[in-house]
Amino acid sequence: MIQLTRLNNHPLVVNSDLIKFVEQAPDTVITLVNGDKIVVRESAQDVLDRVVQFRRSVLQGFIPSSDPSPPSAPAALNADSISETQSQSAGGE
Repeated sequence: MIQLTRLNNHPLVVNSDLIKFVEQAPDTVITLVNGDKIVVRESAQDVLDRVVQFRRSVLQGFIPSSDPSPPSAPAALNADSISETQSQSAGGE
């Protein structure tokens, strides 16, 4: 989500994933994927910069750690391991 300003100086928060395109003529007009249009005070370049900054902040949570090894996957269950687990939990070994 990015925060912008309507022409009447009221703040507005826009879901950047819904932006279809941004026009600068002379006001900045944002067209959403559903066809709605929003006129804002910020320039088209400023809107673009805010979208990029927002997406970078989201993606930073997905940056892998310095450990190159993949996380260990749980062991696959097969019929033998299931029956062994059931017999152990029933007290048999």
